[in-house]
Amino acid sequence: MDETERRDCVIAGAGPAGVVLGYLLARAGLRVTVLEKHADFLRDFRGDTIHPSTLTLLGELGLREKFLDLPVTRLSRLDAVIEGQRMTLVDFGVLRGPDDFLVLAPQWEFLNFLAQEAERLPGFELLMSTEVTGLLHPDSASGGVAAETVLGLRARGPSGELQRRATLTVAADGRESALRSPAGLTPQEIGVPIDVLWFSLPQPVDPPPSTLGYLSSAGMVLTIDRGTTYQSGLIIAKGQFDQLQHAGLEALRARLTRAAPVLGHVVDTLTDWDQIKLLSVQMNRLPRWHRPGFIAIGDAAHAMSPMFGVGVNYAIQDAVALAHAITPALQRGVAPSATLARVQARRARPVRMMQGIQARGHRLIARSTQGQRVLPASAVSLIRLAAPVLRRLTARIIGVGLLPEHVPREAARGTDPKNVPKTSRN
Repeated sequence: MDETERRDCVIAGAGPAGVVLGYLLARAGLRVTVLEKHADFLRDFRGDTIHPSTLTLLGELGLREKFLDLPVTRLSRLDAVIEGQRMTLVDFGVLRGPDDFLVLAPQWEFLNFLAQEAERLPGFELLMSTEVTGLLHPDSASGGVAAETVLGLRARGPSGELQRRATLTVAADGRESALRSPAGLTPQEIGVPIDVLWFSLPQPVDPPPSTLGYLSSAGMVLTIDRGTTYQSGLIIAKGQFDQLQHAGLEALRARLTRAAPVLGHVVDTLTDWDQIKLLSVQMNRLPRWHRPGFIAIGDAAHAMSPMFGVGVNYAIQDAVALAHAITPALQRGVAPSATLARVQARRARPVRMMQGIQARGHRLIARSTQGQRVLPASAVSLIRLAAPVLRRLTARIIGVGLLPEHVPREAARGTDPKNVPKTSRN
C-alpha cells in the first residue's frame, strides 16, 4: 500500500478499543488502519475479563458462539471472603440469557480472535511493530484549515518512517497515549491510594469455590480462577513496592498467607521478584476528548481502575458508540466535531459514574493496607443479609454497565466479507 494513501480512519493502538473500532468501521465498508507498537498481543496481567455486555455485542455481530468455542473460562457467580465471612456478591445468572455469565480469556486470545475477523474485511489494515510518533497537521501556510486540525499520524515501522492520512484519527493507545499531548489534551488525575502486585499461583490441591478475593484487616488478595491457576493480586499502599522488596519475598509470602490462608501451601512458588508485576493503579479522564479530525477513546480518554475489571468493557463500549455515531459521516468523507462531541458527552457520563464508584471502593480497600478492619462486624452482617438483593444490583452494574452500547441492526449483517459494502471514493 502507498503510505500516502488516504484512509477514512487511522487508529493508534490495537487493544480492545482499537481493534473493535477498526472492525466495526471496516464492516461498514470504510478504509481503516490500526497501528500497534508491539509485535504481538502477548502481555502478562492485562484485563482478561469479558463481561456479559461484551458477549451481547459479539452476539449482535454474529461472533459470540465462535468466540466461546475458544478455550475460555465461564463464571456465573463471584464470591468474596470479607473479614472471614464468605458471601456471593455477584450473580450474573440473574441477567437475561444467553449472556448471563462472565468470561475469563487471555486478552491476547481475544485480540487475536478479533484481529483475524477484521483482516477478512477488504478495508482493514493492521500494522504490527509500528509505533506512532506524532500527528499530521495542515501546513500553516495552506490557509483555510485550523492549525489544531489533525490530518493523520506519523509512525515508525519495520520499513522505517511512514504516514497515514485520514479523515479521522483515533487515539486508542492506552493510559500512556503517545497522541494526547500532541493533540493538546491533558488528563485530570484522580488520586488513587493503592497499587496492585500481580502474579500467578497454582491452585491449592483442594481449592475452595471460585473466589474473587479475600478482604480483611490482614490485607486484600485477589484470586481470579484461571482453571489450574489463580491470577492473583495483592493490594498495597500507593508507592509501597520498594519497601516490600526491601523486606524480602519471605515477608511477602507471609503477608499473602495472613490475608488469604488458602494460599499457604502454594505461596512458596513465588521465588523471584521477576514473577511479580507492579500495576500502578491510575484513574484520570480528559476534560475534552477530541479536536477537529481527532478523538481519544478507552484508557487514552479515561484510565479506569482495575476494580471490577470493567476497563476493557468500557473501552469497547466507547468504540461501539464512536462507530455508530461517525460511520455515516465518514462515508461522506467528513468527521464533524459536533459528532465527536456527542460521543464524548454520551460516554463520559457512565465513565464518571463508574470512576466515582471505584474511588469510593479504593478508600475502603486502602484500610486493609494499613492493618485496619475494612468494615465493622455490623456492616458485614448487613451485607450478608442484603446479599440476595445486592448481587442482582452488582450483576447489572458490573456485568452490563451503566450505559451499555449496542450494534445497530443495520450494522449487524454477518461477518461474510461479501456482505461488506465497497466504497467508491479515492
